[in-house]
Amino acid sequence: MSQDKYVSPLSERYASKEMQYIFSPDMKFRTWRKLWIALAEAEHELGLPVTVEQIEELKAHQDDINYDVAKERERLVRHDVMSHVYAYGVQCPNAKGIIHLGATSCYVGDNTDIIVMTEALKLVKKKLINVMNELSKFAMEYKDLPTLAFTHFQPAQPTTVGKRASLWLMELKLDLEDLDHMIDSMKLLGSKGTTGTQASFLELFDGDHEKIKKLDQMIAEKMGFAESFPVSGQTYSRKMDTRVLNVLAGIAASAHKFSNDIRLLQHLKEIEEPFEKNQIGSSAMAYKRNPMRSERIASLARYVMVDALNPAITSATQWFERTLDDSANKRISIPEAFLAVDGILDLYLNVVDGLVVYPKVIEKRLRSELPFMATENIMMDAVKAGGDRQELHERIRTLSMEAGRNVKELGLENNLLELIAADPAFNMTIEELNKTMDPSKYVGRAPEQTEEFIRDVITPILTANQDLLGLKADIKV
Repeated sequence: MSQDKYVSPLSERYASKEMQYIFSPDMKFRTWRKLWIALAEAEHELGLPVTVEQIEELKAHQDDINYDVAKERERLVRHDVMSHVYAYGVQCPNAKGIIHLGATSCYVGDNTDIIVMTEALKLVKKKLINVMNELSKFAMEYKDLPTLAFTHFQPAQPTTVGKRASLWLMELKLDLEDLDHMIDSMKLLGSKGTTGTQASFLELFDGDHEKIKKLDQMIAEKMGFAESFPVSGQTYSRKMDTRVLNVLAGIAASAHKFSNDIRLLQHLKEIEEPFEKNQIGSSAMAYKRNPMRSERIASLARYVMVDALNPAITSATQWFERTLDDSANKRISIPEAFLAVDGILDLYLNVVDGLVVYPKVIEKRLRSELPFMATENIMMDAVKAGGDRQELHERIRTLSMEAGRNVKELGLENNLLELIAADPAFNMTIEELNKTMDPSKYVGRAPEQTEEFIRDVITPILTANQDLLGLKADIKV
């Protein structure tokens, strides 16, 4: 690697080779040639003077792109599309006259952008499905393990570790719905001409409107799409880019939420992300185990969420049928959003696959707070034994405040049960009170909710997408 020029960290540190290839020049230019072949085939099938021999010649040189010729030509004419038309024609002398026939630059440029984004969305889906699969396993494994739940990051009624994981999973399920809808909504620009009126094709087809409509549909089908945009300017609506990046931003937000929770849990020493044998947590503090991967998820996620503003602003500021101020921004904002989300999902998968749970720490923290949460049950037991509910409520409120002061001001253990046992109004022994301290009594339907959610909602999704399963995340740093 050259050390004397900037290289994007998204390529060097975060994104996979698969996602990098999707946005590579080679993928782009190979797709251009596929589009030129699809155009030639459709024009031949619709009666234009494009021969089978010319099409076969184009196909013979579909993949052996003569990049050196294209680069040299671009230095002369300063136009990337026409440089590649020329280079293709050098390889295909019999077909050079029909390459790009009737089309404008956006025929290859915009159609390729849609094709590339669609392939990238499919890779994102594959990784999202694998993250959901690992999370579902984790949720089921720990569906019965009680843990202290938090609202406002203050101790609240208990839940289970698996139920908490189901909350992360629910957000990804919503993201998958958006992702599937976006993949199904992708449309090609088609063959629309310089301002979207198809005037050049009207000339080519001698005013035959039906053939021009068929041309659009045939190109879409040849490239694996159900349809093309029914209307456009020179470009497809840049709102499409906005919608795509909004889906990516949604995935990023879900991953960020997960990473925040893991970072907090690692601080509490309840759950930790994977920590490799030779990994260094801190250059100065050898004992530290920093949640570096979760922090990286958060960092990349913030970038994607902010990056989603780029196509929104671009879409809002397009002039009439075409303006080129989308180009430079689009070249950066869209690939980098995909590369970042690709890295985020690899990290997410890696973290979930190696999460370390510490049940004893979880139990200790829960039991330290459980006496406060068990007061309603204790009060009901005392009432059954003949106590007065109003009096007992006031007594338990007073004792809870005393126990809270002992914990917060004196640094003592929570002694609420001892205080209750010593109060004759409750007429309960410490042994009887301890029997109320079974954490599983206070998690409500958390285990059942988790099991039902995985069985009824997530498993059908995983079954329908089982061909995408089996991915292992390979992270570089």
